[in-house]
Amino acid sequence: MTGLSCVNVGNKIAVIENLGATLDQFDTIDLSDNEIKKLEGFPLLKRLKSILLSNNKICRVADGLEQCLPKLETLVLTNNNLDKLEDLEQLATVTTLQYLCLLRNQVTHRPNYRLYVIHKIPQLRVLDFKRIRQKEREQAKRAYGEKKPAEPRKSKTFVPGATQKTLPPPPPQPSGPSPREVARIREAIANAKSLDEVQQLEAMLKAGQIPGDVVTSNHHGGTHSQARGGGYEMEEEEVEG
Repeated sequence: MTGLSCVNVGNKIAVIENLGATLDQFDTIDLSDNEIKKLEGFPLLKRLKSILLSNNKICRVADGLEQCLPKLETLVLTNNNLDKLEDLEQLATVTTLQYLCLLRNQVTHRPNYRLYVIHKIPQLRVLDFKRIRQKEREQAKRAYGEKKPAEPRKSKTFVPGATQKTLPPPPPQPSGPSPREVARIREAIANAKSLDEVQQLEAMLKAGQIPGDVVTSNHHGGTHSQARGGGYEMEEEEVEG
């Protein structure tokens, strides 16, 4: 089936919402004769081609319409409150738009209105029910120069079933004693005074544990070691003269 329309006219709607309930079954949505103030609130509607919004109070156009309405071709905004040329800026990213009507908006009385719209939306074919001619396109180019392609925005549209990108896990933190700590324990083993000390130090080394700072000091040319409080510390002995 083609050409299906969703009509919600004259119900004093102030905000565009809940269009996800249409299940993207319609080619045209008619929201004329309401009290809508901002062109926004569209979910992702891949099928929708035409939106009719005559006789509302629209004064602003939201960012990112091209992300929500990737096939939008016709937009009728007759008799709304669009006032300045800057109010039309967001329509420039809707590169599928071919038919636009802004009659009975104050913006149509701004100097160079028609040339400005032709410059901003170069693929537009019909503006205010008048076909855009090649002569007008050339005039717009002379007045405003070549239009730079709009930079693509990152999509903020929620798409059911889409997977979110995840960051790679952080690199694992190093565990166990450092080579310097291992060398210090080995030195302590070599200078241990008893078998118990040697066994205790070897067990610590195998388990990758450094229970305390390992400090070595000379005592008559050697090193004295002592285990204390669950940690392993080296005590310095003074040499009596």
